[in-house]
Amino acid sequence: MKRNATAVWNGTIKEGNGHLTTQSSVLNQTQYSFNSRFAEGVGTNPEELLAAAHAGCFTMKLSLDLTQAGYPPKRLETKSIITLDNGKITQSELLLDAEVDGISAEEFEKIAREAEKTCPVSAAFSFKIILNINLKK
Repeated sequence: MKRNATAVWNGTIKEGNGHLTTQSSVLNQTQYSFNSRFAEGVGTNPEELLAAAHAGCFTMKLSLDLTQAGYPPKRLETKSIITLDNGKITQSELLLDAEVDGISAEEFEKIAREAEKTCPVSAAFSFKIILNINLKK
C-alpha cells in the first residue's frame, strides 16, 4: 500500500504560504503558513498532521489488539501532542481515554503499551513517545 500527499509553497518562509492536498482529498488545498505553524494562524501545519497520524494509527492498533485479546472496546479516544523544540520534533505524547468492559487495569496497560510500540506510525518515529492512560470502568 502507498499513500501520498502534495505540498505547494509560494514565497518566502515568513511572508509566503502554501497548501496541502492528500490522495483521498480530505485535505484539498488546505492552507498552511508560517503563522499556522509558529503562531495562532488559520490553517494546518506538519506537527498537527503528525499528531493526527499518530493518534489515529495508535487508536486503530489498540482497537485491533484489544479485540483480538477478547476485549472489544466501547470507546477509545487518543490525543497526540507533538513537541517542536528548537527546530526539532522531540516527542509525541499520547493521552488515552478508554472504555473497555471486563479488562483489568494491568491487562489494559500491557496491551496499550504494546500497541504504542507496534503501530506503524510509532515505529516510524525516532523521537520520544509518552503514553498516558485513563481507563474508565
